[in-house]
Amino acid sequence: QVQLVESGGGLVQAGDSLRLSCAASGRTFGSYAMGWFRQAPGKEREFVAAISVYTYYADSVKGRFTISRDNAKNMVYLQMNSLKPEDTAIYYCAANQEQLVSRWATSSLRFTWGQGTQVTVSS
Repeated sequence: QVQLVESGGGLVQAGDSLRLSCAASGRTFGSYAMGWFRQAPGKEREFVAAISVYTYYADSVKGRFTISRDNAKNMVYLQMNSLKPEDTAIYYCAANQEQLVSRWATSSLRFTWGQGTQVTVSS
């Protein structure tokens, strides 16, 4: 089991960039695929990106967001460029041992979650 702590959220303007970080505790970090979800006010939580030996992105962020991980530091990152007001949400780090990360967006996997970090993009 891993514990997850996100950081790096904030208030930015449309077109700006932001990098989110997720620190994971636990000796088995390398055995987990990692990812990011987000939840906007009044909406359901939605998949954003995930990484194992593969990476997979939601269509809405493809080409703008980049997920990466540093297994030596137990860290996962989400680089967000060309931010839009519709990217405003609470962003959650997630972990699961499902390595075929294309399944993350549509399957009923059970994830370990962080507490979330708020990202607000003003127009």
